[in-house]
Formats: sequence, structure tokens, C-alpha cells
Amino acid sequence: MLSIVRSQEPDAGQAPVKIEGSGIVKYYEGKKRSTLALDNISFDVRDNEFVSFVGPSGCGKSTLLRIIAGLEEMSSGTLKIGGKDIEGPGADRGMVFQSYTLFPWLTVRQNIEFGLTLQGIPLFEKRRISERFMELVKLNKFANSYPKELSGGMKQRVAIARALANNPKVLLMDEPFGALDPQTKHSMQELLLDIWEKEKTTVVFITHDIEEAIFLSQRVYIMQAHPGRIKQTVAIPCSLRSQAHAKDSDAFLKLKKQVVSLIGDHADE
Repeated sequence: MLSIVRSQEPDAGQAPVKIEGSGIVKYYEGKKRSTLALDNISFDVRDNEFVSFVGPSGCGKSTLLRIIAGLEEMSSGTLKIGGKDIEGPGADRGMVFQSYTLFPWLTVRQNIEFGLTLQGIPLFEKRRISERFMELVKLNKFANSYPKELSGGMKQRVAIARALANNPKVLLMDEPFGALDPQTKHSMQELLLDIWEKEKTTVVFITHDIEEAIFLSQRVYIMQAHPGRIKQTVAIPCSLRSQAHAKDSDAFLKLKKQVVSLIGDHADE
């Protein structure tokens, strides 16, 4: 039996559903034939919940996230956020990609304030918001630095702060730590959990890293490929974050082995 519990585990009887997808199908049309990328995907994400989708390459994880973001259209099915149909990108969703997607000609502060500037937020308020999020991601001393002067982990912290500065209801993350070295990746995972607990933001996280999915999430949707389907949902009912070296514990390793077996022999680890 899976045995991790998160400190903020949502009460299924009380927490409202933030995102709800039902029967989602996605075809990509080619010159000679169409390819079924997602087949009958149904899922839900509760308010303030941290949910991950994990599975092998080609299972459609990123495609599903882009549909939630409104960057791609599904072929059929329904998808709602806060009870309303998703019909395109919206300010209620913030997106963090694996690539840092920062503007190289803008400083850390200016990158974080970019969306606020587009909204016409007054300068004083922009400064207040950017100061808060630079402090949250521990980049106060780098406010006037440019992306080329930052490490990979620092760039991703800027990207997270920029997304959160716009006060989204949902933070969508597409393998945001995939390009980082193991030590930096673990530090970023711990930072993300700290931010999530402080900001109470709903997080949908895409990864092929089973260990990362277990460490971060309250629930994990396990996907299979060709076409992409949800194979099983795993609730992670008890926190190991408070334990030293949680990922090396017997309980964590047992969980990882169980999830690997659910994904199958073709999982990317």
C-alpha cells in the first residue's frame, strides 16, 4: 500500500475541484493519416492540490499540459477550470517550461514584472510584487542581473517568480527541472514545495522522473504511451519531506519501485 501523506492533503469531501477533464481526445493530423496522441483522458485536480503526471516519453504528458494551458485544442472531450470551459490561454494559469524562456535583454526584476507591465500595474505596486517574489525565490541580490549572468537553477527561479507574480490560480509546470544537475534539481524541488505551501497555489506538474513525482505530489497520474492514456492514479497519503534524506528511506524506495512497476518496462527513469 502506498504510504506517503502530504501535510496539505485536500479533503476529498470539502476541497472544490479546480480543474476537471473528461474524455479528452487529441489527434494530430498528418498528410496521409492522423495520429492519436491522447485517448479518453479523464482527471481532476482539487483546489490547492499538487498533482503530477508521470509516464514514458510519447505518452502525451506535455500535450495534455498545453491543452490545460489553452495553447492547444483537444479533438474532443470537456475541460473546465473553476467550472468554466477552457477556451484558450488565460491569466488564471501560469506556465513554467523546461527551457527558461526569459527575456535576455531584461533584468531579473524586469522579467518578473513583465506581465504586470502588460497589465498596466502602477510602478509602486509592480515593485512591491517583484520584491516579494524575488525574496520568495531567494534572488533579492540579483534584481539587476541579466539572464546570461545566472545559473540554470537561478534562471528557473526567475521563471517561477514571473509566473507567480501574475497571481494565477493554477501553476502549470512542464518538466521545469529536467535540464538541471541532480543537486540543483533537488534544491529546486524543495524550494518549489516551500513556495507551494506558502502561496496555496494549485500545481499541475509534468515529469518523466518517478522519484520527482513521488517527492513533490499529493497525487500522481500514471500514463502509458501510444496512445497516451491514464493507466492509474496513485494517492500519496503521508509526508516524507520532514525526514532527513527522504528519498533514500526504505519507504520512499518501496514507493518508487511500486510506481515503476505500474508504469512498466518502458518507463524513462
